[in-house]
Amino acid sequence: MIISRTPLRVSFFGGGSDLPCYYRRHGGAVLSTAVDKSVYVTISKKFDDAVRVSYSRTEEVARAADVQHPLVREAMALVGIDGGVEITSVADIPARGSGLGSSSAFTAGLLNVLHAYFGRPAGAEQLASEACEVEIERCSEPIGKQDQYAAAYGGFNLIRFHPDDTVEVKKVVCPTGVLKDLQDSLLFFFTGITRSASALLKEQSAAISRPGERSDGAGSLAEMAEIAFAYLCNGEAKALGRILHEAWRIKRTMNSGMTNTIIDEAYEAAIAAGAEGGKLLGAGGGGFLMFMAPPERHGTIRKALSALREIPMRFAPQGSHIIFIH
Repeated sequence: MIISRTPLRVSFFGGGSDLPCYYRRHGGAVLSTAVDKSVYVTISKKFDDAVRVSYSRTEEVARAADVQHPLVREAMALVGIDGGVEITSVADIPARGSGLGSSSAFTAGLLNVLHAYFGRPAGAEQLASEACEVEIERCSEPIGKQDQYAAAYGGFNLIRFHPDDTVEVKKVVCPTGVLKDLQDSLLFFFTGITRSASALLKEQSAAISRPGERSDGAGSLAEMAEIAFAYLCNGEAKALGRILHEAWRIKRTMNSGMTNTIIDEAYEAAIAAGAEGGKLLGAGGGGFLMFMAPPERHGTIRKALSALREIPMRFAPQGSHIIFIH
């Protein structure tokens, strides 16, 4: 039996600029961090040559090509495993619609255990690029590349996406205590709404493919990622609150399903209670709201958002890794 642990991620700035339709023309950049909520994937040898896969449902099929879960089927095909295995997955956060990159974390973690099963450990770059191949190329998901790299590399990074399809991961290196202070300023609330990101990302991809406000918005968010990265490296984490507020103003215009009355009212309540800025994590429509505020204002913000469930999160330095082999 082999078990991988792969972190979920929180993206601060740059979402949308990691979509191929944008970065292949302009380049893109995302500032994000892995967090201490994870996806766990297990692989073990099956007593026969069939395949058993357990996630929100259970499949038992004669061979890998018959698996209905597209990510599992295509990851097994990529690695070259046709059968004789049992694969299971569990997560610390509901997998669907969290806005924390759970699908890509699952894919990276799955590839990690599949390679380990063959006794050929995979590094972060391989896991990230292969997860992109599985999700974007093989499964035709209308998504970007930020989640796969965040899951594979872990830590707090500026991830640049170049027009030639290469990806550059630059770790945030800042004075002692800066990231702790940033962590201590953040609050996370689950909206109670889950949604599939695919439809929202299809709309966003179509919109930013055309010149205009939405394409300009993706560029502005990428610039904010670079600016915020520079602030962090200089030890100026407090500047991120103001930039988050401006980024949310831009992001909410980038597709029609980005926000709704529940999200807007919660955001405005948090700002009125002392938050300096915030955003909805992920493609939009639901999942988690993140706010940045001085710790002394957290109590007031929690009271203002008492109808939502708070989920504390901390930054995670490690990307997808094998935690058990027997």
